[in-house]
Amino acid sequence: MAYGVKIAKGDAYKRAAAKRRHIRIRKRISGTPDRPRLVVTRTNRGITAQVIDDIAGHTLASASSLDASIRGGEGDKSAQAKQVGSLVAERAKAAGVEAVVFDRGGKQYAGRIAALADAAREAGLKF
Repeated sequence: MAYGVKIAKGDAYKRAAAKRRHIRIRKRISGTPDRPRLVVTRTNRGITAQVIDDIAGHTLASASSLDASIRGGEGDKSAQAKQVGSLVAERAKAAGVEAVVFDRGGKQYAGRIAALADAAREAGLKF
C-alpha cells in the first residue's frame, strides 16, 4: 500500500521514510479532549513538543528548546529535551490535561525523544 510519499536517495530517503512511519502511526492514534496527543518534533538543532486536541483542532500546550527559559541553558541536547518535556507537562497540567497519547513523529523512541517522554512522565503526565 502506498502512502503518497515519493522515494528518493540519501537524506531525502530518510525524510521520506520518517514521513511514511509517521503516517502509519497517525492511522492508529488521535488526540481526543480526554486524551490529547503529545507530538514531538525533533530537528538537528532543537526539539518541540505540543499537546493537541485533534477533534477540535487546537493546540492546548506547547514547549520548545527555543523558549527563553531553555534557550541559553547548560547541557547537551538531551538535557534540553528533558527541560522541554517537563515544561510541556507543566503547561499541559495548567490547561487541565492529565493523560496524553504519545506521538513520536516517526522517529525512533530513543535518545532525545525518550528523554522528553521520561521528563514529561516524571512531571505528572500519564501516557
